[in-house]
Amino acid sequence: MSASAHEASGFNLPETMTWEELDDLPGDIAKDIELWQGRVVWNRRPPMGHQRAARRLCNALEVNARRAMREETGGEEQRCRQVETETNVFFAPDKSSFLTPDFLVRRCLPFSADTFAADTVLVGEVLSSSDTDKRKQWKMDRYAEAGIPWYWEVELDSGETRDITVVRAYELVTVDQSDLAVKLLRPALYGLAGEWEPDGPGIEFPEPFAMSIGWEDLAF
Repeated sequence: MSASAHEASGFNLPETMTWEELDDLPGDIAKDIELWQGRVVWNRRPPMGHQRAARRLCNALEVNARRAMREETGGEEQRCRQVETETNVFFAPDKSSFLTPDFLVRRCLPFSADTFAADTVLVGEVLSSSDTDKRKQWKMDRYAEAGIPWYWEVELDSGETRDITVVRAYELVTVDQSDLAVKLLRPALYGLAGEWEPDGPGIEFPEPFAMSIGWEDLAF
């Protein structure tokens, strides 16, 4: 965390914290913090246009998830999905590592239950000016290492309305290293599986459930 982040928060936050210590902070401070291996990561919330894009895509995903749950065959546990925005995804039992994607899809759990990576089937990020290529790749690597099957990203234009310019879907790919002479540093990574822009057809995609999203559902 930078010094400016400390000043903006009005708190002299330590470099490391436990989940319990973070949970004791005032809500308006805690909401802007992620933890990774106990280290404090400042994650200040972006402007309204960013949040609006995340909310509209999340709403569209939920409509499709609910339809899929009605139409798909198979057991209820297999079909059941919950779609949420800005929900912590925990990577360790002690909650010392978590990220807060802009939207996610998880297997159905009690609504009060914490969301762990093992229960998460899709995470999505709306990219903003603070998302450097290095930071974006770092997050993707963490999601992939945790085995989350799908990663989505949304790009916005720089205009006042912050319209969505592209949506990309990435699928988790795991490399079989049994025949490799040199083991890969990252055997799990994301490969681009779908890309959509407003001047093309809407989003049609079969995973993690069948979905059909028109651009009119995402437009501002």
